Amino acid sequence: MRIAEAAAQSGLTHDTIRFYEKSGMLPPIRRDSKGWRLFSRDDVHWLTTLERLRVTGMPLDDVKHFATSAHADNSDSAEQQAIRLALLERHAETLAKRRADLDACEAYLRHKIHIYRNRSETKDG
Repeated sequence: MRIAEAAAQSGLTHDTIRFYEKSGMLPPIRRDSKGWRLFSRDDVHWLTTLERLRVTGMPLDDVKHFATSAHADNSDSAEQQAIRLALLERHAETLAKRRADLDACEAYLRHKIHIYRNRSETKDG
């Protein structure tokens, strides 16, 4: 598939895909006789992985480290798998803290909304 379809399926823009490719976060992408990129389903799966990591707030350096490890010649080695696991576990901890912070903020906002609604009803009644 061409870049437009890969972008649509992964949720990324053409520019982001090109950036990921230039940054070495993608495996080598096949090209046709005209030099146009031809993305496989595996390529799109990898693009989706990168998109999910970024949406969750993983720092770009960590995403690059994860991708570099995944595309290393020895990517199946215990060492490379441990690197990726450590990155994902650390990021999961960060997400859990962010979720707890957001939940606390949401509870505070709901409390404030309740106060303002009650004030409004008291003035109207």
